Amino acid sequence: MLMYLNGQIIREEEAVISPFDHGFMYGLGLFETFRTYNGHPFLLDDHFDRLHRGLDQMRIEKAPYDRQETARIIASLLDANNMDDAYFRWNVSAGNAPVGLRTSPYKNPNTMVFVKELPENGAREKKLHVLKQKRNTPEGPERLKSHHYLNSILGKYEMSPDQKGEGLFLTGRGHVAEGVVSNVFWRKGMNVYTPDPDCGILNGVTRQFVIRLARSKGFKVHEGHYMLNALLEADEAVITNSIQEIVAVSSVCERMFPGVRGELYEALTSLYGRASREKRLWSGKEWEER
Repeated sequence: MLMYLNGQIIREEEAVISPFDHGFMYGLGLFETFRTYNGHPFLLDDHFDRLHRGLDQMRIEKAPYDRQETARIIASLLDANNMDDAYFRWNVSAGNAPVGLRTSPYKNPNTMVFVKELPENGAREKKLHVLKQKRNTPEGPERLKSHHYLNSILGKYEMSPDQKGEGLFLTGRGHVAEGVVSNVFWRKGMNVYTPDPDCGILNGVTRQFVIRLARSKGFKVHEGHYMLNALLEADEAVITNSIQEIVAVSSVCERMFPGVRGELYEALTSLYGRASREKRLWSGKEWEER
């Protein structure tokens, strides 16, 4: 596979960074995962807005986001790898510095863009398995999509290799948080509930867009702190992320749900499919402004 590293497209086996990169030494790095639809990077503005806000917190300096240049890199990687569409991971790490913590800005970050093939047939339904591992609190004021991934990895380890589905984190106080790699929603009547970012969840780009879609279909969306029983008493549930899109929940614990037959799932997937085909849609805000 060919990838991008600091201005060049190279073979992945040629990619090298220094062990003194503080993204490696101290976890000072961020990434965004997104995909293309017919070559168009969906909700790219939203992904880069979140990336840049996180880089500001980490004091990693970067060039201003240039949509045209970023889109050119994405198109070049698709062409170089003979792919129509792909899974992208855009990664920025702090760059090289002496051993030891520092407070001064990082002025020469490393930028890496990885691509891989999209899954041929993603799951439309998944079981949720409540994890014993609790969702940790973020290192700063909000959870960043950072190199600090041990909590999620421990949650993944808890799932046995033959256990299908997604692990569901609760907070230390027992509130529903998020999946290992997903955000969670559930519906009761025309009310849709999702954990507040105060629960320590990643405020996913797809999560934010799905909230907009649900409201556009007349659902009232609530963000808050909810115990597991609130989810178990729901009419249906879904999980979301940028690669898997919207996946229906078939069960949580012993509670069965309607899965792909759910009213919310059907409404969201119809709208999401239509939106993802619009090449002019760069931000979720544009959906509301039309």
